[in-house]
Amino acid sequence: MMKVFEFHFNPPKKRAGDKDDLIFDSFCYEPENIYERKMGSLYMAGILKNTLPQNVRFLENLARIIKEKYYKLTLSPEKSLRETLRGANEFLEKIAKGGEVSWLGNLSFAVLSLVLNQKNGGGELNFTKVGESKILLIRKGQIIDIEEKLKFEEIEPYPLKIFGNIVSGKLAENDLILVLTKEVSDLFQNQNILKQIAELSFSNGVEPKKLKSIFDAKKDSLSEISGLCLMIVLSRELLIKGKESFFVKERVREFSLKQVFNPLIEKSLKIIQKTKKSLKIPKISLKLKLPSKLKISSKLTIPKIKIKPPKPKIAKPKIKIKSFTFKKNLILILLLLFFLASGFFIFEKREEEKLRSYQAALNQIQEKANRADTFLMLTETNPQAENNAGLLLNECWGEISPLVVLAPSLPPDFRQDILSLEKKISENLYRLNKLVVISEPEIIFEFSNREFIPQKMILLENEIYFFSPYSENLFKADFSNENAGGKLIENPQKIDSAATLDNSLLFFSKPDQLALFKDGEINRLQSLEISGQEFNLNNLSSYNFNLYLRDNKNRAIIKYAYLKNFQWGSPQLWSKNLPEAKSMAVDGSVWLLTKENSVERYYIGKLGEILDFNLFPSPKNFSKIFTSPALPYLYISEPVQSRIIVLDKSGKIIKQFQSQKFNNLLDFSVSKDGKTIYLLNGLTVYRVKI
Repeated sequence: MMKVFEFHFNPPKKRAGDKDDLIFDSFCYEPENIYERKMGSLYMAGILKNTLPQNVRFLENLARIIKEKYYKLTLSPEKSLRETLRGANEFLEKIAKGGEVSWLGNLSFAVLSLVLNQKNGGGELNFTKVGESKILLIRKGQIIDIEEKLKFEEIEPYPLKIFGNIVSGKLAENDLILVLTKEVSDLFQNQNILKQIAELSFSNGVEPKKLKSIFDAKKDSLSEISGLCLMIVLSRELLIKGKESFFVKERVREFSLKQVFNPLIEKSLKIIQKTKKSLKIPKISLKLKLPSKLKISSKLTIPKIKIKPPKPKIAKPKIKIKSFTFKKNLILILLLLFFLASGFFIFEKREEEKLRSYQAALNQIQEKANRADTFLMLTETNPQAENNAGLLLNECWGEISPLVVLAPSLPPDFRQDILSLEKKISENLYRLNKLVVISEPEIIFEFSNREFIPQKMILLENEIYFFSPYSENLFKADFSNENAGGKLIENPQKIDSAATLDNSLLFFSKPDQLALFKDGEINRLQSLEISGQEFNLNNLSSYNFNLYLRDNKNRAIIKYAYLKNFQWGSPQLWSKNLPEAKSMAVDGSVWLLTKENSVERYYIGKLGEILDFNLFPSPKNFSKIFTSPALPYLYISEPVQSRIIVLDKSGKIIKQFQSQKFNNLLDFSVSKDGKTIYLLNGLTVYRVKI
């Protein structure tokens, strides 16, 4: 048999109104009948980053498709898994053709089928995966990377091929399979947790308490990551399944009067029933003699019938009541009623106290909001007043949010007061933060899902070029006039990032290839020098013809100095020991958008400043930053909150644009004068003017 453990570390909190940008889950399916038994067990584990609201069920839907297809087939487990993955690829291709492509590059998913051998305790394993998750085998204390046999290919759009090769192998009794998401895998290796699990499996056996003691010892480190660990142990013991969720606060349960008093009421009913039985009151029956025949005439005259029932002899029952028992039960009932009444009044009193405290909190928030109104009236004559109003309103928003959550359970009048004040505060915050909500943004181009699926974009004069790191070719769209259309440009290489260079475009393809697009043609230039270095370059930017690339592996910025005739020299370490970054822009300084959603500015390789800006709504997950030497502004996208933010280079808010139609923001580009923003949203291109 098997032991299956599912450990979910710090899963995202799911509250009303929240948008989670990271979801992960594991799925374990056992055979349900004799026909499925030969197919064995099916296990899946997945994680999706940069999740959009419409994709919260993405992993569940994918797991359901795989499970239904796998158990429906009657082939061998390996062949069934192969056919199942073909069906999963068709499912993913279908949703991609429908324009939902935000999951591309953000999905990690592992699928394992396991058929046990009842004779020797071993089994047959078939598995595949996509993304950065790790699949490991622990055998007799040794850690083996069994996924090395998988040769993963880049994702091809049409026909879309996410899941590729399958690895098959034999397992022995007491083998342990681990499926780890990337963050969990990295931590397990760095903190020697993998080694401890391997030692545990070899010496004492794997048990929930022993595993939990290992995790508890690393609680501080584990509390900083999110991800999952799926653990399958081949054993002759009974199947054990458990899902552990670490370091998540328990939700407070609402008080229920029914739950509190139900046990007391049931107890009192039992006492009353017992008291009735002790009285032993006899049953009394009456016997009446009626005539055997009744004659009814045609006139329906009913004869008078005199019935003289015999007087029943009712013996007076001898009732013996044990006065002590009756009084005792009566006292218990009275005490019960007293406690019920007391509990009710105590509950009512506590509710009244809570309402008074909520009302006091609301009054304080109202007072702050009134002070903020005063500052707002002074903003035209006093620049500092706007800042003071913003600070007060942000405090009000933080304080009223818990009351809004409680509002549905509060009295109607009080609930209305809370919601009215919340609306007033949010409107003022929108105005202060210059947030413009666009109901119907201007559409300037729509892709046909069969011709090209764009992922990124770059603007050159009046033309926008679209490309993708997942497929070859380039797509040009001309917006110089209303009748302009699009054109597919053949290119044998996939493009990871691009930069403008004078009146041309420079494309970078991993790991080191440069190509120049000029006068309608693409010409391969050179391979950047990375010999002897372990670089993971991306995010190409240019300044004065010098090239800057972000090295994700070493958290550094690499500079290539321009020589002549579109040739660049050896790599130079421009800056190192940088924070983890999502995006980079260069205008003479280097602007980094960090993992913590802050913006850092670097001069000549050193940190110059960290921008201090307060935004409403509060940032959740910024995606891209853009600027250029000719522009006075910074442009930042945040797909999870469907907005584009425009700041000056000191951090002051210039404008924010938000729309429900921005529900799948992939990239954006800015006109040369900085007054127009083009947004790539799925297969639609929008234009927003500042």
